[in-house]
Amino acid sequence: MSPLQEQLLDRAGLRVRTARPELAEDFDLGTLAGLLDAQRSVAAATGETLVVAVIRHLELAEWTRATCEFAFGIDPADGARWRRSFTRTLFLAGNPANLGERFRFAHVTPGATAAWTAPAPGPSVGTLRRLLKLFDAPAALPARPDTLIKLPGAPTGRHRDLYLATEGCTLAEALVHLNHVLVEAVLDGLLAPGDRLTLRQVPRLLGLTAPFAALRVVTDPHHPDRLKAAAGLTEEASPRTSGARSDRGTAGSG
Repeated sequence: MSPLQEQLLDRAGLRVRTARPELAEDFDLGTLAGLLDAQRSVAAATGETLVVAVIRHLELAEWTRATCEFAFGIDPADGARWRRSFTRTLFLAGNPANLGERFRFAHVTPGATAAWTAPAPGPSVGTLRRLLKLFDAPAALPARPDTLIKLPGAPTGRHRDLYLATEGCTLAEALVHLNHVLVEAVLDGLLAPGDRLTLRQVPRLLGLTAPFAALRVVTDPHHPDRLKAAAGLTEEASPRTSGARSDRGTAGSG
């Protein structure tokens, strides 16, 4: 295994140990096979806590801000249970404005472009899941400039970069990757109201030269025996380097 693959495996194993430390006793998280077995065991479990997100219209920067705003308002006990379920989230296509009388949402964006249920056991949202279809966005991510996102709340002066690897990534997959990074960062105390993010879409995250505080690691669909970094949140930037920048070299975008 290459040094890069070892780094990715270590980061993926750390995520498992953080959410479910007992899994480290049952599975060898130092191997890819053990890591995948641990992830499959959680995915197959019944009664796990999940969130349903209903999406009518999607713009990534706006959705990033709204996702954090939703996560800021989660009850700590609910958040802890959701964290143990690896912040499982189901994305459905629909119009929240037409569902408000039948379903209770924890957060709805202005204009009802998206809405989130509170973390709850999977069976409790069965009716909503049967009513709506999965959010299917198979298109590749379009190129876009770096985007500064101000999270709701009084400005803190803190800033981080949010990287998304776009090569071979669909819009639907981007939602999954960013969602896990963002909500887990909020639940773990890395992001707070009033912080700022710069969303940077790059082809790939190579070399891990950026100081990442959180990293989304997944299996490479073209090489099942390899891992890849799909998205990442950097350590807090100094005031001198914060804000949107055009230089993308820090994440190995070549």
